[in-house]
Amino acid sequence: MNLIESLLHALKDHGARQIFGIPGDFALPYFRIIEESKILPLYTLSHEPGVGFAADASARINGSLGVAAVTYGAGALNMINSIAAAFAEKSPLVVLSGGPGKGESRSGLLLHHQAKTLDSQFQIFKEITCDQVRLDDAARAPADIARVLASCLRRSEPVYIEIPRDMVNEPCAPVVPEAPQAVDPDALAACVDEILARLASARSPVLMAGVEVRRYGLEAQVAQLARRLGVPVVTGFMGRGLLADQDVPLLGTYMGVAGFPEVTQLVENSDGLFLLGEIICDTNFAVSETKIDMRKTIQALDGRVTIGYHTYSNLPLAAVVGRMLACVSVGDKPLAVTPPVFPHGLVADGASITPTDIATAVNDLMVRHGKMPMASDMGDCLFTAMEIQHTALVAPGYYATMGFGVPAGLGLQAATGERPLILVGDGAFQMTGWELGNCRRYGWDPIVLVFNNASWEMLRTFQPESGFNDLSHWGFAEMAAGMGGDGVRVSTRAELKAALNHAVATRGRFQLIDITIPSGVLSETLARFVAGVKRLNAPK
Repeated sequence: MNLIESLLHALKDHGARQIFGIPGDFALPYFRIIEESKILPLYTLSHEPGVGFAADASARINGSLGVAAVTYGAGALNMINSIAAAFAEKSPLVVLSGGPGKGESRSGLLLHHQAKTLDSQFQIFKEITCDQVRLDDAARAPADIARVLASCLRRSEPVYIEIPRDMVNEPCAPVVPEAPQAVDPDALAACVDEILARLASARSPVLMAGVEVRRYGLEAQVAQLARRLGVPVVTGFMGRGLLADQDVPLLGTYMGVAGFPEVTQLVENSDGLFLLGEIICDTNFAVSETKIDMRKTIQALDGRVTIGYHTYSNLPLAAVVGRMLACVSVGDKPLAVTPPVFPHGLVADGASITPTDIATAVNDLMVRHGKMPMASDMGDCLFTAMEIQHTALVAPGYYATMGFGVPAGLGLQAATGERPLILVGDGAFQMTGWELGNCRRYGWDPIVLVFNNASWEMLRTFQPESGFNDLSHWGFAEMAAGMGGDGVRVSTRAELKAALNHAVATRGRFQLIDITIPSGVLSETLARFVAGVKRLNAPK
């Protein structure tokens, strides 16, 4: 077995299901082995940012390793933004990069694709990955690979593996996975006892589920825990889509001033807020009318549990949830909640289309045909997703990069085999929408809803006087056929309903619906968000 075969088997053994990539000269040797070995399927896309987003989405939706494979310099550095997003939002993504051979620097000449030094790329990736290795020693490689992949899964963050191109065929032993880290049973018991005591003494306990719940495959366990505790459950903005298919007292998504008032009041008035795997960031909490005192919450994140003014370290989320389940009796406090109400019953008339109309139409579609997993880009399309009934969702809710939606949707379908619904604005589509051209060769057929208002509308809401927010009205629908799909432009609610019905009935080709939205028209959720942010930031 050569070094790359050993690496590929290790990736598969640690949960990877496919590789997304773009080759290049430094990567050609290891790409050849990927292709010929067939240990993992390889999907090549068109631009490195799309590779990173697709691999990220595959990791998010399955709670397993995503893999992005690129070449040195021009390839890997082109993927920085998407890896930074995965790092910020805690996605277990493995970056494979070809690299210069061990002897290539000896000529004294600068090497093509090199930045400042041959090591610049490695140093740059240290900033956005939790572990790194250069596989320049075949004898040491199995242990190095095992360490890096263990770090990726344990921390649920990206890692970086650089492969010198003259090392790929070196004989290499199989990778033996690292043993799970030991958990101090006394610390775990003390921590869980304190959590349960806090929740029991609270007048209004609430469990808020965050991204780590899915990252560590804990949705079913968390749902069971919530039922046993008898506490209401919400998700944060980033956690939207969690627990969508679980029997759990789910009230909705906390969004501060932008959310439903009953959810906002419940969270902000809670004296026992349990933040389970929730990233403490501005998109989750900065639009709170009443500032949440994090010192009075229970936070379980990054292998730590913070209660008040002290922290328990080295306690994985799975261990905490497992111990809590063992300590809480079945059926302790059954709780019935009123589920959130989402808009239904689109009036199919000649009126122009609003983003909330799109949410209504999608809700109607899912009632008739069942839930679809969704990938959303950043912008009003993501705020519109908050008005769609709970279903699996991948989206850049914290890092908030544009360009995520389309390649993420492709990664979602490749990873799950399920047909996704993709929500994307026209500005973001201009960045990465062209990855749809790869659908035909892989049999992917997503339904793509392009929110086309010929502008960067979310930016305009905060700085309406700037002309640079204006975009040309591109003919996305007309371009679809050239990329192997079907496209239609709609401008009325009747046309939108008809287009969605046709799209869901047509399989085998991607379906793009180019939706004309009048300038300045926002979803109800984004309108509340903008108004709330302006009110909270107004001079006092």
